Amino acid sequence: MTNARRRQTSLLEPSPSEHPAALVSDKEPVYRTPYGAAYALDCLEFLSAVPDHSVKAVITSPPYALHFKKEYGNVDKDDYVRWFLPIAGEIKRVLVEDGSFVLNIGGSYNPGVPTRSLYHFRLALALCEEVGFYLAQECFWYNPAKLPAPAEWVNVRRIRVKDSVEYLWWFAPTPWPSANNRHVLVSYSKDMERLIEKGFRAKKRPSGHNITPKFQNNRGGAIPSNLIERGNNESNSSFLKACKERGVKIHPARFPSTVPEFFIRLVTEVGELVMDPFAGSNTTGKVAEDLDRCWLAIDTDEDYLRASALRFGIDLFR
Repeated sequence: MTNARRRQTSLLEPSPSEHPAALVSDKEPVYRTPYGAAYALDCLEFLSAVPDHSVKAVITSPPYALHFKKEYGNVDKDDYVRWFLPIAGEIKRVLVEDGSFVLNIGGSYNPGVPTRSLYHFRLALALCEEVGFYLAQECFWYNPAKLPAPAEWVNVRRIRVKDSVEYLWWFAPTPWPSANNRHVLVSYSKDMERLIEKGFRAKKRPSGHNITPKFQNNRGGAIPSNLIERGNNESNSSFLKACKERGVKIHPARFPSTVPEFFIRLVTEVGELVMDPFAGSNTTGKVAEDLDRCWLAIDTDEDYLRASALRFGIDLFR
């Protein structure tokens, strides 16, 4: 959001007593903005300090349980569910009754064989059966730019195909999280535009759906599918350029802004609080701020968070 736009909406900015940092006043942020604050802390420690029912949405992408260890740290598949459940319990506690928990998690192969791990399915079951979440909907992030891997099965032996989809599981503390798909409408297809313009004959489709004349009303856009397409190759972004100019460490697994933007629009309203307990380069916080939502970001790596301040025009490297 531009400074001019920010000035126009300044009445929406929270007062000091309403700023999300006030929820954890005993914690010192790495940086703060008019709408949010970022903290270099263990997420479980931070979550335990957040009051009950104070967050509208938790949107996050924790380290996946990959076979090969990453620079930012990731838990082994055998321990993943046990590690994550206490965190999930705190997330459920801090969410408002009609809040949402959106979890981005990727699958992985079992070591040494071309078969897939089931760890992420075990986690989804445990989140519902042990923590008490409801699965509102399973969505998918399709990344056409994702490289083929593992090389042994996809590139060398040629016995598997490229894995380009990751799960975006939408959980909620109740079966009725607040949401409005009118906030995430997409452009009509050319065929739908022609249908709206020319009209059509009402009929019953072979599937059993009864298509009425109301179907041709122009409602400002089409209802999106649960497949979110976005490549994660922001090599020319202003954030990466700013990091490179200062010689600072860049998070290797950055969240594409389209993913949190979709869910922030879908499940929150202006002024409500969004949290990312595995913030990394804090894409979620930046998108929340641009959409006039409050935000809290937590990550154990202070270097990544210090770099993420550049997204907001805050330079901590001077």
